[in-house]
Amino acid sequence: MSTQAFFWCNLQLSSQGAGHDEIDFEFLGNSSGKPYTVHTNVYSQGKGNKEQQFRLWFDPTSSFHTYSIVWNSQRIIFLVDNIPIRVFNNHEALGVAFPKNQAMRVYASLWNADDWATQGGRVKTDWSMAPFTASYRNFNTNACVWSAATSTSSCGGSKTESVNNDQTWQSQQLNANGRNRVRWVQQKYMIYNYCADANRFSQGFSPECKRSRF
Repeated sequence: MSTQAFFWCNLQLSSQGAGHDEIDFEFLGNSSGKPYTVHTNVYSQGKGNKEQQFRLWFDPTSSFHTYSIVWNSQRIIFLVDNIPIRVFNNHEALGVAFPKNQAMRVYASLWNADDWATQGGRVKTDWSMAPFTASYRNFNTNACVWSAATSTSSCGGSKTESVNNDQTWQSQQLNANGRNRVRWVQQKYMIYNYCADANRFSQGFSPECKRSRF
């Protein structure tokens, strides 16, 4: 069995500076013939530890697929080909930090993550297989544009419209069909959930783990 490069191909939203916010959609490298792992995480005020991981129902390297993040003040929805795979709700009322007060940029990149992403860092990148590439197409974004100069958003104050004049994402949530789809994905394809890792969180799970995930 040959070893592929253990690289981390990611699509993420991230703010800048200390105490940053971040929403991650990442593909972890693998060994040849092994399935790829999709890793998701949410950071708020510099704190993460909200990971869920999945093995998808298709080979993500065989063709292009659509990976989406819906981020509004109520929830974050991760979707693959418009199928929701994860929802992270705003539970600030429970004392859980939620990323909604910092402007974020979109990043699409390729990282060497063999210090942690490959069986806990036990397997290292095979650099003889370089160069490594990641390809993206049909990128699209619809967002509120933040003005640092005036500390205002294009979705607030005197302006009420987001980019592309579509505001539906600002209140988007799952309907009954969406909840059924995310349950299907999580029952069949989730391989890690921070809310079920008692060894890692021996002092107790985060408060949102006791609430509905959908």
